[in-house]
Amino acid sequence: MKKKLLGLTLDELKEVTTRLGMPSFAARQIADWLYKKKVHAVAEMTNLSVKNRDLLAAEYEVGGVVPVDQMASVDGTVKYLFPAADNSFVEAVYIPSDDRATLCVSSQVGCKMNCLFCMTGKQGFTANLSSYDILNQIQMISETETLTNLVFMGMGNLWIMWMNYLKH
Repeated sequence: MKKKLLGLTLDELKEVTTRLGMPSFAARQIADWLYKKKVHAVAEMTNLSVKNRDLLAAEYEVGGVVPVDQMASVDGTVKYLFPAADNSFVEAVYIPSDDRATLCVSSQVGCKMNCLFCMTGKQGFTANLSSYDILNQIQMISETETLTNLVFMGMGNLWIMWMNYLKH
């Protein structure tokens, strides 16, 4: 199984390129392809030599996974369902308005807060999502180029840590 490039930091990409014997500047080129140009395949990274694309593609893939389901509302809101680790799923919600386009992304599978109004809290907390899982939600929706705002959902753990901090 190939490793995913999506979610790697520039330092991690430098480690990949060094290990593969690629030039040091290739890490920045790969980051540009992943996070600015939002490619879906190593073959699309055309400013890398064919040799370096082949080296990279032998062990790595971009790794984007499309949503397994989506539901659109009459107001333009779209709820996306993405697969996550351990056969679980998370939601991302695209909310358009006149002057902005917001995407609410999940940062956790479930939540520890168990708020009465929240179905996610009722499911309990399972795991924090990786940077790959979070970035995948952003990059694999059709509206990605129009986004102006990101909201992170599933921050129950951070809320608990903050409340514990305030008690001290």
